[in-house]
Amino acid sequence: MRFEQKLPPRGFTVGNSVKFEMRDCGNIALEPDEQVTFVTATGAEYDIAAKDWGFYATPSLNGRLEQFGLRGVLIRNRDTGRYFVLLVERGREPLFDAYCTQENLAVVAWLDSTEALDRLSARMESAP
Repeated sequence: MRFEQKLPPRGFTVGNSVKFEMRDCGNIALEPDEQVTFVTATGAEYDIAAKDWGFYATPSLNGRLEQFGLRGVLIRNRDTGRYFVLLVERGREPLFDAYCTQENLAVVAWLDSTEALDRLSARMESAP
């Protein structure tokens, strides 16, 4: 693993209805079969693992991610039509809901339980 810190961080403006500055603090380069873990102030964890074909972008959605206190959710930006997978810290759903309202985002599907993922899988299998 190689970390390249950006000093000072590169700032750029993001947001739809409310603009704010995001700070790009650095780059992490992973070799295949290397992993990094990000930890929130409350102890929730999020792993990214590199493979020779790409990345595991999250831990198992209905296993380790859930154990880490995070909920996967697929959202759509109503203005741009772009889709994103976000991770919502359990207990912070009201903040997430306010953010979705503020940024005109729609929840497509929660990806945080075996039942929800099985329903999605069944819909995909029955699609033409």
